[in-house]
Order: sequence, then structure tokens, then C-alpha cells
Amino acid sequence: MRKKIVAGNWKMNKTLQEGVALATELKEILAAEKPNCEVIIGTPFIHLATLSELLNDSVIAVSAENCANKESGAYTGEVSAAMVKSTGAEYVILGHSERREYYHETPEILKEKVDLALANGLKVIFCIGESLAEREANKQEAVCKAELEGSVFHLTPEQWKNIVIAYEPIWAIGTGKTATAEQAEEIHAYIRKCVADVYGAQAADDTTILYGGSCKASNAPELFGKPDIDGGLIGGASLKAPDFKGIIDAWK
Repeated sequence: MRKKIVAGNWKMNKTLQEGVALATELKEILAAEKPNCEVIIGTPFIHLATLSELLNDSVIAVSAENCANKESGAYTGEVSAAMVKSTGAEYVILGHSERREYYHETPEILKEKVDLALANGLKVIFCIGESLAEREANKQEAVCKAELEGSVFHLTPEQWKNIVIAYEPIWAIGTGKTATAEQAEEIHAYIRKCVADVYGAQAADDTTILYGGSCKASNAPELFGKPDIDGGLIGGASLKAPDFKGIIDAWK
């Protein structure tokens, strides 16, 4: 049975003190009412060590939002996969459209990051998805397939078990636009087929594929009700505990 996951991506939000407050609130809410899915929060690097300790005995796992494509060395300001792992974090989010667009992360760079993350015992939430222009040109399938081939389809079947895919239609991130549940299901099913072509039907069936694009409590039940959607990668709605809890409750 593949994992159902609701993962938050805080992006560049929350000071350390605000992050601790939010994580504490979430921990208390989810201790009182156990979730029916795995819960992950992806936070800026400065939160990782503190939150990993704070959430150690809770149902919440901690993820970094990025890591370097180099092992170590003279790369001022970078944070390696080994450093992320040493904080107690379990996951790292890689390939997010914002990293691809603003920081020019290529498929090759992302491949290096994925390899280093896995080599250091991290699980990877790997993001793929098309822009509005690509969607309007009906290229969404070609784009998703190319992004998988460029950065993760070189992995061994054993390594693949540590990959979670997050489909994020770039045109629906922070825009308030959401892919319809049907549109999302269609591409999730296609992504699963791509995985099956490379790793076989069983591996594809075991792969968790999350939807990330303006998912909120109001539309999560419909999205999560689709057979190939296994949860969400949540941006804005993960910054307030009640909003995030509303999405987690969609699995009830």
C-alpha cells in the first residue's frame, strides 16, 4: 500500500520563533487527533535542527526545502545533503518550480542533488509540472516525462523506493487557480504510467504522487478522492495550523 502524505512547504516564511510556534501548535493538534496520513513539514534550513528535536516524538516528519548539488567544500552559503541529514530531517524537497525558475536549476543539477540526498539517507519529494504556456500547448505530459527522465529515472529500483513525486502545475501555484480534480487525476495517472514503464507496475503502484497547486481544505477531499492522487504538497495553506489541519482531515 502506498503512503498517503500531506506535506507542507513553508517556502521563505517564518522566523525561527514563529516556526517553533507553528510546529508546536501542529504537534498538539495532531497529538489530540491522530492523522490518517503521513504529515511532513518542509521548512527553511534554519528551522531544521530545532524542529527535528521538537517533533521527534510526534507524528510529523521534517523536510528541507532544498540541498546543494555538491558534497562539501568552498561553496559559501550552500547547505549539503549531509548537513540536512545531520539535523534529523528525513526528507528534502527538490525540483520545485521556484528553484527551477528563479535559481536556474537544470535537470542535471537536480540529478546531482537527488543522488546526494539519497546517498545521505534522505527521502526526496521531487517536483515536476508544466507552465501555463505549456499547458495551453497541451505539452503537460511531455514536460512531466522529460523532467522525470532528466533527474530521477536513472535511479535503481531500490533507490526509487525513497522517491515521492509531487505534481505541481506551475500555473496553479499561489495563483488561486487549481487544476480540476479531473485534470489533476489525468496527469497523475500518466505520471504513474511513466513510472511503470521504467520500474514496473508494482513499483508504480507503490509510488506516492502528491498534488501541489493551490490545494486547500475546500478542494482537498475531491482531489484526494481520485485514485492516483495520494495527497498534497501544500504551500500557503501550510502556514496556519487550522488551514493545514483542514487538508490533513480530507483523509478522514
